[in-house]
Amino acid sequence: MPKACLILSDGTCQVGQPFGAPAPRARDLDPSRILDKAAGELVFNTGMCGYHEILTDPSYTGQIVMMTYPHGGNYGCFDEWSEIGPEIGASRPGVKCAGFVLRDYYEGPVPPGRLTLDAFLKKHHTPGISEIDTRFWTLHLRDFGSRNAVIISLEGEELTEREKQQALAYLAAHPSMEGCDLTPRVGTEESLAITTTGSPHLILVDSGIKANIIREFQNLGARLTLVPDTWSAEQILEMGPDGVLFSNGPGDPAVLGAIVERIRQLIGRTAVLGICLGHQMIAQALGAKTYKMKFGHHGVNHPVRDEYTRKVFVTSQNHGFAVDESSLTADVDVWFRNANDDTIEGLAHRQLPILCTQFHPEAAPGPQDSSWIFRAFLDKVRETTLARS
Repeated sequence: MPKACLILSDGTCQVGQPFGAPAPRARDLDPSRILDKAAGELVFNTGMCGYHEILTDPSYTGQIVMMTYPHGGNYGCFDEWSEIGPEIGASRPGVKCAGFVLRDYYEGPVPPGRLTLDAFLKKHHTPGISEIDTRFWTLHLRDFGSRNAVIISLEGEELTEREKQQALAYLAAHPSMEGCDLTPRVGTEESLAITTTGSPHLILVDSGIKANIIREFQNLGARLTLVPDTWSAEQILEMGPDGVLFSNGPGDPAVLGAIVERIRQLIGRTAVLGICLGHQMIAQALGAKTYKMKFGHHGVNHPVRDEYTRKVFVTSQNHGFAVDESSLTADVDVWFRNANDDTIEGLAHRQLPILCTQFHPEAAPGPQDSSWIFRAFLDKVRETTLARS
């Protein structure tokens, strides 16, 4: 049977079994051509399920996802679960991550109407590899930090030294996630009226928005308009919003100065909410700084503590950058804090209608503990609108 190999930029490697789309051969890797698939930052996700939502999450653009849960594929894939779905425009569904790594790939039947994980990855030109010792790799990333990796198809049963050196030469040229702007690869290029009735009217600034964020606001009766993250503050305000959301998305927030400046121009003129990348950009607009984490938070079982109420919520997370607490100004409160490592998971401004969360309250793939944050923001929007009237 054909073999594949997962190779890390530090030379760590392991031969496994390929599934999904074929990975490139080492001899076909060209250091001058950056691949969208098969190569990227290797990160581990601690979720026990939800691989379909993870695969279609735009925030995983440029990353190879490795599941710590050993088994995957047993319930198949269904397009209605996708995080880039018809709510955003039917032309953009697909797999956003660069590759997928499992300990054990399920090859049996799936429920009628669903694709197998293998077929789904083939459909979206994404390679996978199984029979990998994911516990070893997770501990390696935990100890030494996330770094670039590549999945290659082997020409024989074992990895040759020539193949390894060709792969390492490619990885040496592959850009680091730090300093990388990936938002042009995921956001919308034109405005879209998602709902034309309802209240309040929210502008959703798309840097790679997840479909379930839109569904949550739809379920609460809001009127929604999706716009590109290249729109100016004045273009956004001309739409007459009651509030503005800055979405999740991939890459390094520190290089998104143009969007941060637009947020700065909106602050004080409308209510603002940020999720994940949006949270990081809002923090920068308020004067704070961000930094690259050692291995980030990726999973659906991360506890955060509400610093106002001291309640703890289990949350869905996917980020490799965080806000530097020492850079916060006195008028910004830490709203949520990670219960595992004390990193910032949410901010609230003391005077202005500004809220943001590092985690994903839309609960895709889960859990639903923090979905109340959408209602909290709409309450803030209504309070602001009433005060102005």
